[in-house]
Amino acid sequence: MIPLRVDILRTRVAVSNALLILLNILAFFYELSLSPRAGQSLVYTFGLVPSQAQLLFAKHGITLGQALLPFLTSMFLHAGWMHLLGNMLFLWVFGGSIEEALGHFQYLIFYFIGGVGAAIVHTILNWGSNIPTVGASGAISGVMGAFIVLFPRARVTTLIPALFFFFTIRIPAVLMLGYWFFIQFFSGVASLGVANQGGVAWWAHIGGFLLGALLVVGKRRQ
Repeated sequence: MIPLRVDILRTRVAVSNALLILLNILAFFYELSLSPRAGQSLVYTFGLVPSQAQLLFAKHGITLGQALLPFLTSMFLHAGWMHLLGNMLFLWVFGGSIEEALGHFQYLIFYFIGGVGAAIVHTILNWGSNIPTVGASGAISGVMGAFIVLFPRARVTTLIPALFFFFTIRIPAVLMLGYWFFIQFFSGVASLGVANQGGVAWWAHIGGFLLGALLVVGKRRQ
């Protein structure tokens, strides 16, 4: 299911959300400008590598700054065009309404807290993994968690692929996002105990979604 828009009338331009999307796009174009070797170095330096957290406790480990910086910078790196476009579509569809509810500056704070929280959950549940994780999906999951709390009855126009055909339906946010979270949770549980698993950071999605929902539970409007 691919969300296209929500039926929430906004009265302000989502400046902060647009800025986040722009920064992600600019960072991706910078990635494209690098050689394969430099790109790999960038990912391992600024992407989130869970095993680096262990080095903080080693006698000859890394500095606190080197360990913590990737919790922020990994949010702005992406593994390819589809990774970037998928994340930015979800951020565009759901982020503007959360910015409207929280305000421009508070939305930015909320976004980064959700992203860092998602990264922490991913690191704990993939402790010791040497596989770097990149992408804004943890923070965007926080935005989606907030959306299901603040606007559960909002309708999401969703593109549904069926074999060679596509059609759109309007689905209540609580159903669409609830289904999405169920898939993440089921996949996350299935991934437990699988060593050095790459691919989708399921627990970052789960952690971000739950944290985002908790952060706005006192601001529910509908």
